[in-house]
Amino acid sequence: MCSTSAADKLKADKDTPQALKDFGLRISKLLGLDEQQSVQILQCYLQEDYRATRNTLKAVLQDERQSQALLLKIADYYYEERLCVLRCVLHLLTYFQDERHPYSAEYSNCVSKLEKDLVSTYRQQFESLSKSEAPTWETHGNLMTERQVSHWFVQCLKEQALLLEILFLYYAYFEMPPNELSTFTRLFKEQGFGQRQTNRHLVDKSMDVLVERIGYFSSLILVEGMDIDFLHKCALEDRTEQHQFYDQQDICKMLLTFGDISHHGPVLLAWVLLRHTLRPEEVSSVIRRLGHTTLQLGVFQYLTNMLQALGSTGNNCTASTARMCIYGLMSFVITSFEEDTLGSQQHLINAACEVLAAPSLAELFWESPNMGLGVILDSAVGVFPYKTGPLLQLLTALLSDKSTAKKVYTFLDKMSFYTEAYKHKPNDVISREDGTLWRRQTPKLLYPLGVGQTNLRMPQGCFGLVCEGKQLSVGEQGFLVRWEYSYSSWTLFTCEIEMLLHVVSTADVLAHCERVKPILDLVHKIISTDWTVSDCLLPLTSRIYMLLQRLTSVINPPVDVITSCVNCLIALAARQPGKVWSSLHHTGFLPFAATPLTNMAQTISAEGMKAGNYGNLLVLIEQPRGEYSVTIAFLRLVTTLVKGQLGSTQSRGLIPCVLLVLKEMLPTYHKWRYNTYGVRERIGCLILELVHAILNLSQDGDAPSLQSLCIYSLANTEAGQAVVNIMGVGVDTINMVLAAQPSSGGSEGPGQVLIQTVKLAFSVTNNVIRLKPQSDTASPLEQALTQHGGHSNNLIAVLAKYIYHKHDPALPRLAIQLLKRLATVAPMSVYACLGSDAAAIRDAFLTRLQSRTEDMRIKVTILEFLTVAVETQPGLIELFLNLETKDGSDGAKEFSLGEWSCLSVVLELLDSKQQGKYWCPPLLHRAALAFLHALWQDRRDSALSVLRTKEKFWENLTTPLFGNLPPPSETTEPCVLESCAFVMKIIALEIYYVVSGVLDPCLKAALESFSSKRRYEFWSDYVRDLVCVACDGEEEGLRSLSESQMLISAWRTLLILSTSHSEVMHLKDDSVRQKLFMDVLEGTKAALLMSQSVFCLRLGSMMVTLLLILLKQWKRCVVLVSAPALLPPLSLMLESVLHAEQQLTDRTKAKLLSALILALQNQGLNGQSITQLPQLLLCVCEMVQDEALALIDSTRHTIQRGDVQEDSMETDSPHFQKDQQDSVCVLALHLSKELCRADEDGEQWLQVVRKLPVLPSVLSALELSLRSKQNLYFTEAALHLLLTLARTPQGAAAVAGAGVIQSICLPLLSVYEGPSNGATQAFVRKSQDAPSWPGVYRLSLSLMESLLKTVRYNFINEALDFVGVHQERILQCLNAVRTVQSLACLDEADHTVGFLLQLSNFCKEWQFHLPQLLRDVQVNLCYLCQTCTYLLHSKKMLHHYLQAKNGEGLPPGPHPQRVIQPASKERVEGEREEAESKALQAVQCSLLKILSKTLATLQHFTPDCCQILLDQSMDLAEYRTLFVLSFTTPAFDSDVAPSFGTLMATINVALSMLGEIEKRKEPVAVSEDTQALKSLLMFSMENCFYVLISQAVRCLKDPSVLPRDKQRLKQELSSELVSFSWTEARVSASRVSTLRRLQEKSCSCHIPRTKPLLNRKNVRSISPGVRRKRTGLLLSAPQSSFQMKVNFAFHLEIKFWSLEEDWRGTESKVQGEVSEVSDDSGCCDVCRCWFIVFYQVQSQCSRLQGDFGALYASIC
Repeated sequence: MCSTSAADKLKADKDTPQALKDFGLRISKLLGLDEQQSVQILQCYLQEDYRATRNTLKAVLQDERQSQALLLKIADYYYEERLCVLRCVLHLLTYFQDERHPYSAEYSNCVSKLEKDLVSTYRQQFESLSKSEAPTWETHGNLMTERQVSHWFVQCLKEQALLLEILFLYYAYFEMPPNELSTFTRLFKEQGFGQRQTNRHLVDKSMDVLVERIGYFSSLILVEGMDIDFLHKCALEDRTEQHQFYDQQDICKMLLTFGDISHHGPVLLAWVLLRHTLRPEEVSSVIRRLGHTTLQLGVFQYLTNMLQALGSTGNNCTASTARMCIYGLMSFVITSFEEDTLGSQQHLINAACEVLAAPSLAELFWESPNMGLGVILDSAVGVFPYKTGPLLQLLTALLSDKSTAKKVYTFLDKMSFYTEAYKHKPNDVISREDGTLWRRQTPKLLYPLGVGQTNLRMPQGCFGLVCEGKQLSVGEQGFLVRWEYSYSSWTLFTCEIEMLLHVVSTADVLAHCERVKPILDLVHKIISTDWTVSDCLLPLTSRIYMLLQRLTSVINPPVDVITSCVNCLIALAARQPGKVWSSLHHTGFLPFAATPLTNMAQTISAEGMKAGNYGNLLVLIEQPRGEYSVTIAFLRLVTTLVKGQLGSTQSRGLIPCVLLVLKEMLPTYHKWRYNTYGVRERIGCLILELVHAILNLSQDGDAPSLQSLCIYSLANTEAGQAVVNIMGVGVDTINMVLAAQPSSGGSEGPGQVLIQTVKLAFSVTNNVIRLKPQSDTASPLEQALTQHGGHSNNLIAVLAKYIYHKHDPALPRLAIQLLKRLATVAPMSVYACLGSDAAAIRDAFLTRLQSRTEDMRIKVTILEFLTVAVETQPGLIELFLNLETKDGSDGAKEFSLGEWSCLSVVLELLDSKQQGKYWCPPLLHRAALAFLHALWQDRRDSALSVLRTKEKFWENLTTPLFGNLPPPSETTEPCVLESCAFVMKIIALEIYYVVSGVLDPCLKAALESFSSKRRYEFWSDYVRDLVCVACDGEEEGLRSLSESQMLISAWRTLLILSTSHSEVMHLKDDSVRQKLFMDVLEGTKAALLMSQSVFCLRLGSMMVTLLLILLKQWKRCVVLVSAPALLPPLSLMLESVLHAEQQLTDRTKAKLLSALILALQNQGLNGQSITQLPQLLLCVCEMVQDEALALIDSTRHTIQRGDVQEDSMETDSPHFQKDQQDSVCVLALHLSKELCRADEDGEQWLQVVRKLPVLPSVLSALELSLRSKQNLYFTEAALHLLLTLARTPQGAAAVAGAGVIQSICLPLLSVYEGPSNGATQAFVRKSQDAPSWPGVYRLSLSLMESLLKTVRYNFINEALDFVGVHQERILQCLNAVRTVQSLACLDEADHTVGFLLQLSNFCKEWQFHLPQLLRDVQVNLCYLCQTCTYLLHSKKMLHHYLQAKNGEGLPPGPHPQRVIQPASKERVEGEREEAESKALQAVQCSLLKILSKTLATLQHFTPDCCQILLDQSMDLAEYRTLFVLSFTTPAFDSDVAPSFGTLMATINVALSMLGEIEKRKEPVAVSEDTQALKSLLMFSMENCFYVLISQAVRCLKDPSVLPRDKQRLKQELSSELVSFSWTEARVSASRVSTLRRLQEKSCSCHIPRTKPLLNRKNVRSISPGVRRKRTGLLLSAPQSSFQMKVNFAFHLEIKFWSLEEDWRGTESKVQGEVSEVSDDSGCCDVCRCWFIVFYQVQSQCSRLQGDFGALYASIC
């Protein structure tokens, strides 16, 4: 009530806003509370139940209409809170003595504190409620309308009922003093047991249930207060005087006035029993009158109704306690009084059955079946089987568990009396004179059934006792005889069913149905309780199918018996679904399909489907009557069959049943007629339970299945709309239904059924969306879910508002899960759907999220919903983030957390101090981390910037990583593993995206601490053990497989990131890296060797990926791992994976092969270091062979289908084997290549080749790939392998012998020949390193070159075949350098010239077989020399060609992994110029290589210098003149023929390039490249000098050359060679130093005389280390162009003709040394070498030909 002091205190309160104070006054007037309480209620309402934002409150309070609505809502909230407080006390009393409850000790403490004042307080409150006057508008304001007054009175009745329920439970545990009993008796009498309320004029029909409930508890309190159990105990022990009411007489006076209402019945019954027991000598007419009054009130009917109204005993402690109370009362009453004096036996039995519904009481009954209620059982046995109902009804109630089931079965199996009725005494019976004892003279069949059928036979001589005092049924006369006859009641039950089958179409069917129904109910209950009894009941259960068929076929079927039959089948189907289905589908009861179902369209159309007997019964009987017992049983039966996991054929047989439910029942059941409230909700719940069970089945096969049928129907038909309508019920409707319930709890009320139905609708919709096939168009269900209709019709808003539901936490949780699903898959904005309620709903979400007493699963679901929204709902997540912005000091925006930001709650959950508390369990912590991970993954920079600035954020975040988890072999909560995984992922994302220089210092400190505390080692050990345990426990069904995989994946990500961010992550120690690497290796080994399951293979693939990356990145520490520790496990893993299923292991195989390749490359091993080389080589070769054969099949299949792509590298073929860069086949070839390199002598390879036809398989696949121009990667890898094999003589012989030329030569034509302009097709400007078909051609050239170099004459014919087939391509390639200077084109030219260089060693064979081609090649090589010289000479022209004509693109740089400031324009220009310079140098280097090989090749096409100088009989016609006699500068025009000027220009270009190199003064780091370039230049000049001198002598000796031209040649050569010396001298210090170096060289000669020779063999050169027939002045060769010192020495034995002495022989020894190629005078030394030769020969052979002398003179 209002008080002045409370108003003054409120007015003095400065913390409460004035608006709330004013509104609190209005609340105070409406509810009759003081002002302070009113304001407190308002504040609680605003915090917990206000469905708008705080910002709108001010406007609501100012608006009169809205403020009135708010007042009424606060009143409802206040009333509900009062009831909740009482329910809390009731909950405490329910469980405070239950030791199984986890908080029983705490509850007990609470009850002990309440015990003192609980009774008095609650009694006074009850009295005040019952006597309080109804509020009026005068006292409580205008809002107190009649409706509000009625609402207030309903609240009063509910509180009264709850108060009495609490008091009843209290006195069930504590003794009631006599004075309290008197007080309660007086109070209840005055109140009329709830019927004489002060405001009884307000009672309407809807309140009758509450009034009855008040009466029930009033009666129970008084009965419990009399302590009948203690009275019974005292009577048995003969100490009745110890009972507390032994001397009480006051109550009796009040009870004498009872008897006018039914609620007095139990009280009077208990009091009569009490007085009869305590004072048997005082039994008077008063006691008899009270007893008579009790029976007149129908006490046993009342008890039956009361116990039914209190509900079942599932989780209802009140109902169980009430049954215990009544059980004691009835047991003592039946024991104390004669049964005949207690009224109708049926009423007793009904009440006893309700009492025995409590399981514990059934067990208690069987402990003493002859006492108490056992008297009723004996009475029922006395009339059995004349009346089967009473006994079977009692026994059915006595079934509670397996022990009681066995007792009931045994009890019925051993019956000793058979009672039957006779109208007259039969002739075959004799009796005593008094007629009380009969004796049968002949045997008798008790049932008129046919021969061979089950029957009972009463033998002759049985005695029967005529029962006196036993009345027959109403309207019957005669005798009731009880025969002494032993039989089994189960046989009798079988006979009863047989009788019903016989009379099913007669008028006696109803009577027999009345006898059979209790039998069926008993069978159902006993099978449900104890399945082991079912085999004994097979004669009964096997007849149910026929009974069901017969009964459903009659005109007016007995619905209740049919229901009982179906219930029996439900119990059977729970254990034997297949057997039940096979027997049931022949009865015609269930719907069926007349034609086979082949497709979904036919199924949905219901074509050929019949409704069956059930369908007819539903339409013709149940719907008109409004009773649906058969429908409920039918739905439960189909659900049980579905859950029984029938086979696919049997499941398809249920399709008509399910289709009937989906098409005829689900869309329309809410429109049916119903006689009983709550049946409609129950049917809807059962339908959704069936659909839910179907959606949880596993789908198999292509034919229509139950699951696909449900998915399609719900997604596309009216059934889906019906489910949407159920979900659209809304939280307000549910709250109204719950408020209308009289019960305080339980799970059987209409409100609970409605909640369960809505929950099932949520789950069903979620599963349909999850399982529905992907489609471009939205289904009707999805459209209905996501439509943006009016605000009231928006289903998304309705789903979100379920967050306001407080009764069942599962309801809002499932609603949020459905929202999460819709937010993921539906193309809509949840934020837009919420409309103006979005902010209010957010506040409700966050209120429940931050509440410490909220259900943990709801909080987890909310965080999971927000996690999904981060990626899919940007507007919604911004609403929940609620970030406020302001301009910072530097002009940038700064973000801060708003009042309603979800990040505040997440940060609180993240606090390390909160971990382990009951409000922050590990699962909730894991959900918070998952949300943060989603923010990092989605790059929500605004939120991340706020989080980074929070104090101790990184410290709290990384706390899980510093904890010590128990070993993986012990039990660990899976969510803990996920939490650690999310932390690792967040750290990895932060390091990856943020520049290391701006990383938060706290994160840096955490990473440093992570390293210093050896957490890398800890987690490495843990993950290794986790992999082992997970793979070992996978077969045992380890629960946390997915969580373990998640942690392993996160650890893998962290390690991969550490390879590139070792500084930031403080992982630089090689020993730590080595340990981490070895742990990864051990884990990979465990995953791939322990099991071949899908999980282990997937885990192994993850680990192999990590191993591969670490092998590549951590080369330094991996090298520290010895080869025996690394290669054997990799080999074992590869062998293990080869035996697993190919589809599961292809990626794993590829990664293992890559790891082996990297291991071999990093280790630099040789064949002797790999002990398992033979086994590994054999294994890999087997793989290569299998993969090659598979590739052949797939390629042929692709060709046959006509799907050949131009380049299989760009498109992955979906058929069979795929050709990819990292495919198993390609990597196996590369690994074979590495193993071949390790096998230095090739012996191991030869052994494998002899065992396996690996080379023929590879060559066959190679040939097919080349012909079809497919499998680019395989082709390249195969050629690389063959090229590696060809390096040794044995390998080259094996490759050549396997038919490599047949597999490559002709098929290679298709590589560069295209449909249009095929000759120039290959000269595309493509990156040199990119896989391409021109690259395949280049590899083929290298292979031919290598084979020819190694095998030589044994391969010359094949080489000539190759060059003959590809001569056009070769010539075009030599000419293409002029037009295309791309690296790819130059590379092909390089390979081509290299091949021609090897082939030029066999000029005679070439000349013999392909003379014209030889001439064309020589010409083109000369032109190529001219082109290279020109391009090297003119850098600007080359640069212009590269930029303007060729468009050679620079290789793209790596993408920046962090966002950085854009570079300045000058920096970009500088980088571009530097890149262009590097590209130009690369092209120059390629041109120089081509030029050097070209000159070396031309050297073989020109005469040997010494031979042409000294052999006068040499045939000049054998060698062509390669260069024209001209000394002009070489031109770029192809019309200008190569000349001596070309060679002179080549030498000049080389000298100038050497000069540039000397001027650079590059650092030591690049000296190797510089030395290589110098050596290459030296090699080019050497060969150019050789060709120049040889061609010059060839011209001088050629008689066809005019003398004038010869003279010109001498002059030009003299001047040019001298200029070369001066040029080189200028490059070095001075010419003097150069000459001094020459003089230091030792030169001597001696020319002995020998016999004359007449042929080319007169000239013989012997030069150690230099090839034969050469002078030794070839100071270097292509394969040795990098050597640093060149020594030369040779002997010339010369035979020439002398006129005086006939023949004269001269032997000249020429020797010299060029000490360092890098010397300043190196090039000059080359020239001087020639001078030494000519000088020594000239000085000792004065009679040489004049041409040579003139040449020497000109040179000198």
